[in-house]
Amino acid sequence: MYKKRILVAPLNWGLGHATRCIPVIRALIEQNFVPVIASDGDALQLLKKEFPELEHYSLPSYAIEYSKHPFLLKFKLLGNTPHIFKTISKELKHTEDLIKNKNISGIISDNRWGVRSRLVPSVFITHQILVLSGLTTLLSSRIQQAYINKFDECWVPDLPGTINLSGKMSHLKKTAIPVKYLGILSRFEKEERLIEYDILVLLSGPEPQRSILEKIMFKELKDMKAKIYMVRGVVEEFQKVEKKGNFTVCNFMTSRELEGVINSSKLVISRSGYTTLMDLAKLEKPCFLIPTPGQPEQEYLSNRLKKMGISPGCPQSKFTAEKLQEVKDYSELSFFSSLPGFLGSDDFSRIFALFKGE
Repeated sequence: MYKKRILVAPLNWGLGHATRCIPVIRALIEQNFVPVIASDGDALQLLKKEFPELEHYSLPSYAIEYSKHPFLLKFKLLGNTPHIFKTISKELKHTEDLIKNKNISGIISDNRWGVRSRLVPSVFITHQILVLSGLTTLLSSRIQQAYINKFDECWVPDLPGTINLSGKMSHLKKTAIPVKYLGILSRFEKEERLIEYDILVLLSGPEPQRSILEKIMFKELKDMKAKIYMVRGVVEEFQKVEKKGNFTVCNFMTSRELEGVINSSKLVISRSGYTTLMDLAKLEKPCFLIPTPGQPEQEYLSNRLKKMGISPGCPQSKFTAEKLQEVKDYSELSFFSSLPGFLGSDDFSRIFALFKGE
């Protein structure tokens, strides 16, 4: 029987966009579609390791450089604007070529503005319909919404009601965008395991901030009487695991390996990236959140969860080992696991209706 081929294309900005596409890709396979993966950089390498049996294609890179000084990020992005628009044009051309030459029947783009087509149903995945960027929030949101409107549907990985994970970023009071709320999306499953590690440090995001946080973690946690596992979030050809004092350090993990180590850890220290929050909510893990400096989205999510009494956190520059004592005073992300909204096979059948012609 003929199986429709669906192009799945996550943005290469950290690993969150790629990792939250993993359950979508798995569901496509279960629903008798053939996923075709396209991205660049670490995001593409990660998905190659997760799905070596699938077709993988390279897309033009946005090559956005992150600033060591957070307040300079907006100026860097502004300076990169001509390159970004040029990349979008290249993406459109690459996408049309893939549709024609690889028999693509539908598109799922996770925050790649140029991966869309009028020839096939096209979907945009985001949790940021409102793009928080400080003083330029209105402008960045209008640009984002203008591009989203070029797609047939916008899929938001969150709950639709007033109790939700992404807050005002994807729950606008009024919008003409065809939004479909997916529920909380995670590649992981909760398992009852013996606790092997007192602390799991999950590093992620663009450089140089990833490396800066890594150094802070070694400095602040090295004298603790605790077993610590660190996943550096650096995708390389081969996996490397080494001991450094009270740390066990790994460069990267597959989804299955990471699921195991999270389930086997008592506490998680991580960025407040949205995909990470969805994963920790699914696994019901207490966490301490450190937003990436200069990313208002992560700062908003961290501050929101702190105000809700769910998870503590602090700016990267103010982190100390003593702050981890705050975790016991919060209700934890497991709060969300009690709500209906985690995706199952029946939900994905409904979600993929656009590609079935229903």
